[in-house]
Amino acid sequence: MPLPLHYSADNRWAKPPGGWSWSEATAVAVDSRDRVHVFNRGSHPVIVFDRDGNVLSSWGEGQFTRPHGITIAADDSIFLTDDMGHAVKKFSPDGRLLLTLGTPGQPSPTGAASLDFRTIRNAAGPFHYPTNVAVAANGDLYISDGYGNARIHRFTSDGRLLHSWGEPGSGPGQFHIPHGIAIDAAGIVYVADRENSRIQLFSPEGECLREWPDVARPCQLAIVKDRFYVAELGYRAGMWPGVAAPANAVGGRVTIRDKRGTILDWWGGGDNPGTPGDFFAPHDISIDSHGDIYVAEVTFSAGGNRGAIPRDCPSLQKFTRRRDNPNGASRGATVRERWI
Repeated sequence: MPLPLHYSADNRWAKPPGGWSWSEATAVAVDSRDRVHVFNRGSHPVIVFDRDGNVLSSWGEGQFTRPHGITIAADDSIFLTDDMGHAVKKFSPDGRLLLTLGTPGQPSPTGAASLDFRTIRNAAGPFHYPTNVAVAANGDLYISDGYGNARIHRFTSDGRLLHSWGEPGSGPGQFHIPHGIAIDAAGIVYVADRENSRIQLFSPEGECLREWPDVARPCQLAIVKDRFYVAELGYRAGMWPGVAAPANAVGGRVTIRDKRGTILDWWGGGDNPGTPGDFFAPHDISIDSHGDIYVAEVTFSAGGNRGAIPRDCPSLQKFTRRRDNPNGASRGATVRERWI
C-alpha cells in the first residue's frame, strides 16, 4: 500500500461529542472559512467541524431520507442530495432551507426498480436517486442523477431546469451511474461515470469533449487550480452482484491528477482498510485552503453491513499536508510539483 508522500493521515480526526455517532460519513465539504461539513447517515445529518475536528454545530435532523452528497458554493450556501428522497435541497450556512429541487419522495419514470443501475429502462427528467451537485461560476447548478437515472441536469440558480443530457450506456455522453461532478475555472464539466470507470469531460452545454479512462470507479473529484483530486471506490467494495473485478484490480484509493488526467500521486489500494492512509470505500473528497484533504467513506453500506470490514471502521479521514516538504516530487515524476 503506497503511503501519502506529502501528507500525514489521521482516521480519528473528527471528535463528535459522546453519544453521537454515524453509520457512515457519506460526504464532506469545506466552506470559505475552512469549516468542515460532514453529511452523514446518523442522528445529526450535517455536522460542522473546525480544522482540529471539534464540533461547531449540527443541523438537518428529520429532513433527509438518505444523505448522499454535499456541495458548498462560493457564497457558502450548501447543496445536499438526498438520493432515496429523490431531491436536492439548498440551505443557508446555518441550516435554513432555501430551495428544493425535485419532488421529494417521487422518482422520475426511468423504470429503475432499485438502486441497481442495470434496472434502468430509459433516461428521464429529475430525479431518480440523484447523487451530487456542482455550481458553475454564473450560479448554474449541474446535478448528476445517478443510481436510478443516467443524466446530468442543468438548472439556473433559482431552480429552473435549462436542459439535461445523457442516457444509459458506455459510449460518449452515456453513463452507468454518473456519481460525482465538478466544474473547473474554464467551465468544463467533469462527471465521475462510476461503473464505466472513467471521468467524462463536457462543455457547459453538454457536448462530450473527451474522457479519462484510467480511473477505478470514481465517486467524486475536487478541483484546486490545475490539480484534480479523485476519490475512487476501486473494485473491492460496493461491487454489484454478478460483476467481476478486472485482473489485479486496485481497491479504494485517492489519486491526484493533472489536467490531462495523468496520475501524479496516489495512495490507498484497499489492502488494509481501517488503517490511516488506506481506504475501503472512498465516496467524497474536499480540500481546505491549507491544502489539507478530507475523505469520506461509505464503509457501512458498501460492505461493513455484511461483515466485509468491522462496523466501527473509520468513515472519515484527514490528510494534513506536510509543511516541511510542500513541493515534494510526485510518485515517479522527474520534476517537482506543487500540489496546491
